Amino acid sequence: MVQMPTLDLLRDTHQFPGPYMFKVIGRAEDGFAARVVAAVREELANDSDPPFRLREAVGGRHVSVTVEPTVQTAQEVLAVYHRIRKMAGLVMLL
Repeated sequence: MVQMPTLDLLRDTHQFPGPYMFKVIGRAEDGFAARVVAAVREELANDSDPPFRLREAVGGRHVSVTVEPTVQTAQEVLAVYHRIRKMAGLVMLL
């Protein structure tokens, strides 16, 4: 797994509030992609799903989920990372 960014790094490299891109790769089973999108929505307390894209790997064993919500603070980014890191089926979080 990739080490999570620090608050200082996030503040230095991103403008808040604003969009933030999470890339997640996991096993294409048990609704992994839907669970990722739901986790981001719930962690940010949004009423609707954030914009997202899916890309299935050749062979269909894995799926890449790119979620691009608007986040208010660097702390929100870290909260989403923490939540996704606990998910069953996670292979990589970028």
